Amino acid sequence: MSASQPPETNGAPAADVPTLLVKIFGKDRPGITAGLFDTLAAFSVDVVDIEQVVTRGRIVLCALVTEPAGVSEGELRATVHGWAESLKLQAEIISGTGDNRPRGVGRSHVTVLGNPLTSESAAAIAARITETGGNIDRIFRLAKYPVTAVEFAVSGAETEALRTALATQAAALGVDVAVMASGLGRRAQRLVVMDVDSTLIQDEVIELFAAHAGCEEQVAEVTAAAMRGELDFEQSLHARVALLTGLDASVIEKVRGEVRLTPGARTLIRTLKRLGYQVGVVSGGFTQVTDDLKERLGLDFAQANTLEIVDGKLTGRVTGEIVDRAGKARLLRRFAAEAGLPLNQTVAIGDGANDLDMLNTAGLGVAFNAKPVVREAAHTAVNVPFLDTVLYLLGITREEVEAADALDS
Repeated sequence: MSASQPPETNGAPAADVPTLLVKIFGKDRPGITAGLFDTLAAFSVDVVDIEQVVTRGRIVLCALVTEPAGVSEGELRATVHGWAESLKLQAEIISGTGDNRPRGVGRSHVTVLGNPLTSESAAAIAARITETGGNIDRIFRLAKYPVTAVEFAVSGAETEALRTALATQAAALGVDVAVMASGLGRRAQRLVVMDVDSTLIQDEVIELFAAHAGCEEQVAEVTAAAMRGELDFEQSLHARVALLTGLDASVIEKVRGEVRLTPGARTLIRTLKRLGYQVGVVSGGFTQVTDDLKERLGLDFAQANTLEIVDGKLTGRVTGEIVDRAGKARLLRRFAAEAGLPLNQTVAIGDGANDLDMLNTAGLGVAFNAKPVVREAAHTAVNVPFLDTVLYLLGITREEVEAADALDS
């Protein structure tokens, strides 16, 4: 150990070793960080911690350093203040001991989405975190459009308790709040499985078929009841498909052309694929549409029901294994096993009651613009009409997405 190095505990200064917190404020410009550490280098101090934030052109730079070796602390203070004044910056130096206090047990990432994010909402979320025993260690903006997304790093509160407390608060405020446990698991999710109707796309595919068969209103009524959980999905599927009996199979191409992707769908899939994720869909809809989406979007897999066609006409029946509520969860497990991934490294996204088993089986279940029964049961809910906001729940920023897109343009 050199003479300038203090006694350490696990690589950090012992709690009773003198340290200095050097804080610099002012108008940002190139060279401030380098200039501060050039100034400090003359005093042979060791750097314990650094934090820097720039907001609307104003910098806050904090450096926690050991006490100077061989010279007085007063000399360091005078030199740093003189350097700061020469750049029209403000400096504050606070004496203390040791490193930052240890973070509390229980660490979580709290992602807040607002459109807009009001000061009242931010105050209420922060207050509820405090009430649960949590401490906000850091706040970071993930995106400024199409929604404002910020992430709070919180310690001292159990993730589940924090999630429960903030879910109630979020509903009252009209913002979306996702709470995830910190750790490597958050960065390791490598399989994303999505519902199709009203999730990946804006439409209900069976209603598009029904419009061509002249029974759209009847089908829509049954679909809405099934998504609310009021009807058994398989029974409702057979009842709706029966109404399509005799429809010419040529309508399939027309329906494919009528499908509208949800805003942000392409961005979500493109970004996840860049990161090495496997991405696919499971749907209570039909392979006649999901197979086309798989090809168009470069998905890794797609599973759905299949409309039976005989002599160029829809028979009003489906063939093969039914993809229902239990089936979606079963397929998620299958795809995870085929990818060699544990379920805690999976993400599921859906909006209807038939997605609930899948959402609760995944490591992260996201209710996307979902029915109330789904929002209440899922891990987290997103209630803005942009599918790529799911990226923020994974800690991916809008700037990173745009930078990657720019490289490919």
